[in-house]
Amino acid sequence: MNKEVILGILIPFIGTTLGAACVFFMKDEINPKVQKALSGFAAGVMVAASIWSLLIPAMEMVDEKMGRMSWIPAAIGFLIGIFFLLFLDSAIPHQHIDSDKPEGLKNESLRRTTMMVLAVVIHNIPEGMAVGVSFAGVIYGHGKITMTQALVLAIGIAIQNFPEGAIISMPLKTVGTSKNKAFWAGVGSGAVEPIAAVITILLSQIMIPILPYLLAFAAGAMFYVVVEELIPEATGEGESHTNVGTLGSAAGFVIMMILDVMLG
Repeated sequence: MNKEVILGILIPFIGTTLGAACVFFMKDEINPKVQKALSGFAAGVMVAASIWSLLIPAMEMVDEKMGRMSWIPAAIGFLIGIFFLLFLDSAIPHQHIDSDKPEGLKNESLRRTTMMVLAVVIHNIPEGMAVGVSFAGVIYGHGKITMTQALVLAIGIAIQNFPEGAIISMPLKTVGTSKNKAFWAGVGSGAVEPIAAVITILLSQIMIPILPYLLAFAAGAMFYVVVEELIPEATGEGESHTNVGTLGSAAGFVIMMILDVMLG
């Protein structure tokens, strides 16, 4: 891994850290409508990244060999990614910020704040994998994925990580956690991304033939997070239902699409 790759896998983590630092500058908790808009924005970015930065390159890698059947690796990898995140979601005890009930395996010894951080960690794992497999495509993909494309994906995830960092640190402060602990909790939740990215790159080195499947796997994992977590957070239910999450999702999708097509 050269300096560009190392910097690239750190970009999303920097976005999360800057967002978590908002706990030192913002006095009140995030407005619910703003939080829904930010969740929608993150969903839009992740959907666009899944398509243009992961699924399309996965199919392009095998297009010469498989032709019209190039969708097979993309479909298989995508579904495996979905089931992998379903397993993590079911196995790891966690609790979403806007929920009163914990999910995953029961562990009464864990504090609510810890489970809130674990929920974000589950969310960040596929993002780190997506960045890692994208840079692995640069290193081992024989030119099918460019460094610019990988950097665009990293920057896009960093953009949506900034509000995510604030979304995790600010609620922790409101439930009684000190500003310093809330900040480091946000930083810690984001640290999983470069770790997941490095592990993915190292695994890709010994699994070059299935790199298209890994790209689609990351796309499926991200898509699971969007449908399972971000969309419900963005839209709300009953009296809390609002359209700002939908508008935020559209904005995130368009911005990521423009970045990927223009720069990638």
